[in-house]
Amino acid sequence: MVGQTSVSEIKAPEILAILRRVESRGAVDTAHRVMQGCGQVLRYAVATGRAERDPTGDLRGALSVAKGTHFPTITEPKLVGGLLRAIDAYEGSIVTRCALKLAPLVFVRPGELRRAQWVEIDLDTAQWRIPAERMKMRVQHIVPLSRQAVEILRELSPITDRPLEGRPDAPRYVFPGGHTRARPMSENGVLSALRRMGYAKEEMSGHGFRSMASTLLHEQGWNHQAIERQLAHAESNGVSAAYNYAEHLPERRRMMQAWADYLDSLKLNSNVIPFLKTGS
Repeated sequence: MVGQTSVSEIKAPEILAILRRVESRGAVDTAHRVMQGCGQVLRYAVATGRAERDPTGDLRGALSVAKGTHFPTITEPKLVGGLLRAIDAYEGSIVTRCALKLAPLVFVRPGELRRAQWVEIDLDTAQWRIPAERMKMRVQHIVPLSRQAVEILRELSPITDRPLEGRPDAPRYVFPGGHTRARPMSENGVLSALRRMGYAKEEMSGHGFRSMASTLLHEQGWNHQAIERQLAHAESNGVSAAYNYAEHLPERRRMMQAWADYLDSLKLNSNVIPFLKTGS
């Protein structure tokens, strides 16, 4: 029980027990960051004569390795709020601004976002169904749309949900390219906008909105499986084609609206208390 223990008496097994509780929720990245934070505190204690050594060095290899490639992201609530305010103030094209505003609300992969088509989106039922052929795991994916996401799409609809002249059957991209609506926006569209907003490549990426949501949703206690389904991750056993794409959908709907409301609160108040999962 570290909270009641003198810093000079904290041992590696006590720290590991805390990290295991975080890791058990699926928040592997968070567990690693907690360990790094503990190490910083303990090294300061050593430097100031309050402790003899930093025991976190004994924990190397004890935690699971995070899956996939690491993408730069922002997870500190105050900094997330700053990012969202910067997005609202973005002065580029309305298509890019709407893509930036929607990205943290739906946290799909950048390619899935920029290739979105209006035929896939039902604003009345607040749902986006991404076809299997456009998904990394080749399984249809359902994205419940929060009230805020629907508002963004309704703003954009009159601008981009129009047939192409002479090509009535051509795809109607939600986020078309700047030179032609016959193609989706550039793969660097959102990334370039982040750079123009002042976010360096080591600070934030297009994929970073996924890591942001995953980290904070896990920290707030939402169902790990519901989060994984919403991220469209494959099952750990690799049988991706067999899983039910609608699994946990009622909880995912609640989660996506709670997440959008939380992001709104961060934009308004950098000192907001993190939201807690309520109900089931």
